[in-house]
Amino acid sequence: LDRKIGLAGLLRNWFFVYSGNLVGSILLAFIIAKSSGLLSSNVGATAINIAAGKTSAEAIGGLSHNYAFFFRGIGCNWLVCLAVMMAIASQDIVGKVWGIFFPIMAFVASGFEHCVANMYFIPAGIFAKGFPGACEASGKSAEALAALNWGSMFTQNMVSVTLGNFVGGALFVGGVYWWLFVRAAQKS
Repeated sequence: LDRKIGLAGLLRNWFFVYSGNLVGSILLAFIIAKSSGLLSSNVGATAINIAAGKTSAEAIGGLSHNYAFFFRGIGCNWLVCLAVMMAIASQDIVGKVWGIFFPIMAFVASGFEHCVANMYFIPAGIFAKGFPGACEASGKSAEALAALNWGSMFTQNMVSVTLGNFVGGALFVGGVYWWLFVRAAQKS
């Protein structure tokens, strides 16, 4: 907002951060699936159920899933960025810890959606589909399991959640702080 970085630099930074998080999250889910056997158990069934819920095309609360995930993304990143701002504003370590803890706890407890968290949770469910015991324990039909895939990860979740995260963080926190503090300082 202060134009200290150009649009091209901003987009390049976002690309590398988003891509790095995506590759790292998928790699972690893959390593857990292939090396620990953890996803072959009830943990795998839980991973499948979480991922299927995040990629379901069903309406949520009267809204289409894309709108619902968009609004969940706004709420999530508003809380995440609020946690960061509270940690920055805190003077001591206890204030920083509590300033981060409560907003993050609220985002998790509320069922809000964060694109980086989903970069792990959805692939973990996709990889868990490779274990017949986890598929059976999940209670999902063959049709529901088939609908959980890389395409649905992006079309049913990641696009809407990422856009919502942008609005929640950049506009509701970054924009407000800029308006209240940076813009006011520039005027005086």
